[in-house]
Amino acid sequence: QSASVRGMLMCHNRPAAHVSVKLYDDDSGPDLDDLMDQGETDAFGRFWLAGQESEFMTIDPKLNIYHDCDDNFTPCQRRIKIFLPKAYVTQGPTPHMVYDAGVIELSGKFADETRDCLHR
Repeated sequence: QSASVRGMLMCHNRPAAHVSVKLYDDDSGPDLDDLMDQGETDAFGRFWLAGQESEFMTIDPKLNIYHDCDDNFTPCQRRIKIFLPKAYVTQGPTPHMVYDAGVIELSGKFADETRDCLHR
């Protein structure tokens, strides 16, 4: 199974360049999430990730964004999780559709936001 996501990250209406983004298959329980792809935003804050994972059940793709927008000197990075809709999961190794996360303004506060030092 496979999935793909793209988007643009901003910090105070400016492109958020070199922000770490990772695409995971979210696993519940004691298992660690499976990393499907990772990268950084470009100079314009844009990113595109695509990956695959073999699972018996349908994968649960999620995008993790690790950033320091509005973070000052607080240790670790802010982490935002965005779950992709199941409709964007492709049966097979190459995604047929790309989930467009749109333009995300990182200076806001997100309900399920956490802090992450290890980028998991």
